[in-house]
Amino acid sequence: MASVFFLWATVQQFFPNHLKIAIKECLISSIQQFTFVQRLSDRFITFFSPYVEIKISQYDGYQYNHAFASIETYLGEKATDKAKHLRASQVKESKDLVLKRDDTRTRDEYKGVNVWWEIETDSEGFRTYKLTFHRRSRDIVTNSYMKHIFEEGKLIDAKNKKMKLYTNNPSSSWGPNKTALWRCIDFEHPASFDTLAMDSKKKEEILNDLAAFSNGKEYYKKIGKAWKRGYLLYGPPGTGKSTMIAAMANLLNYSIYDVELTAIKDNSELRKLLIGTATKSIIVIEDIDCSLDLTGQRSFKKKKKKKKKKERFLMSWKKEKDKDQEEGKEENKSFVTLSGLLNFIDGIWSACGQERIIVFTTNHLAKLDPALIRRGRMDMHIELSYCTFEAFKILAKNYLDLDTHPLYTKIESLLKETKIAPADVAENLMKKKSEIDADGSLNDLIDALEGKNAQKATVDESSEKHGIKRFNPFRNLF
Repeated sequence: MASVFFLWATVQQFFPNHLKIAIKECLISSIQQFTFVQRLSDRFITFFSPYVEIKISQYDGYQYNHAFASIETYLGEKATDKAKHLRASQVKESKDLVLKRDDTRTRDEYKGVNVWWEIETDSEGFRTYKLTFHRRSRDIVTNSYMKHIFEEGKLIDAKNKKMKLYTNNPSSSWGPNKTALWRCIDFEHPASFDTLAMDSKKKEEILNDLAAFSNGKEYYKKIGKAWKRGYLLYGPPGTGKSTMIAAMANLLNYSIYDVELTAIKDNSELRKLLIGTATKSIIVIEDIDCSLDLTGQRSFKKKKKKKKKKERFLMSWKKEKDKDQEEGKEENKSFVTLSGLLNFIDGIWSACGQERIIVFTTNHLAKLDPALIRRGRMDMHIELSYCTFEAFKILAKNYLDLDTHPLYTKIESLLKETKIAPADVAENLMKKKSEIDADGSLNDLIDALEGKNAQKATVDESSEKHGIKRFNPFRNLF
């Protein structure tokens, strides 16, 4: 024991601080190889060591620890000229490499106090930052230095923030590390409300609603509601539902979480994904009527009490449907229920984060269960319909840089008679040569509109001539 104390006093006197810590850890690991002295050595070293350790885990229970993120950002942005291990990345359309620290151990200095950071990874893949400092500097570190790191980390993160597009990994790929719940890429969609082809009054209403939500932290707290908002976007294909979501994200500077329901095993995993999302984000479920068989279940049960003939037909149809469902479940391994989805968007767990927007899109509004889209869950219903003349003028300005044209009168008349999606209009206006040909593009659009009208007239005339009516076996049953 006397020899140990002598060696330790020598180390304290002649070795620099970072080398002391390295020697201490080496001694600890050597001593702890002997299981019978492990507990004794821990108590001995804790009693005599003048250093204090603080650990910041990546996750605090179910939630991501934002202190960990601030520390990681702060240490990654420190000067790299003396770092031995670096990470290199290249920003899109840039020739320069961005270098960041990638050391497992980092020394930092604050107001004359030296501290040491070390990143540890356990057997399950969870990461923890360990901060080591001398006990005489406890007040400076705990009261001043830690606040400095968190503030600097948030400032750096805000300065370098990029919107991300996330998608959920299949649950079989999650593993023990919770960071595997989502994978992401940079979100660089150029959509904006200025280029969105829709009615100006409806556009203004949506913009005002989004502004009220993003600035409504105190208001939502006052009325006792979770700070979230739901939007239901519905309409025919090609009417701009996905573009609307991108415009929302660009307006608010929110990241997008695109939820693929078929990759989720059950309601519990759905909750884990919700917890794994960040604040200031848009959670999207596109084509929700097609994602899983979640809709119309309760109304279906009520319809079974009709006439016997209809009951027999429905029972036969239901058996086939149940058979298909069982096969689909076995194949996709997804048991997410309507109840689970309702709790996801409006239950107690939905309030675990703040400043979130939930968006559903569908091409068939009538297929959705009323409980799924009622007010309070989907607060604002936005219909995105076929192209109007006002929407056409926005597209013409975007694609052809036109404010007016002699052909506008004819196009306006045709649009009143023809159902055409804004995506189809945009395709006809798209530049097909090295230079913009406004006359040619507008004439292409007129031909497309007239072709749709002629096709519709031919179908109607043929149906009337032969007395043909489209057969719908469910028309009289539902």
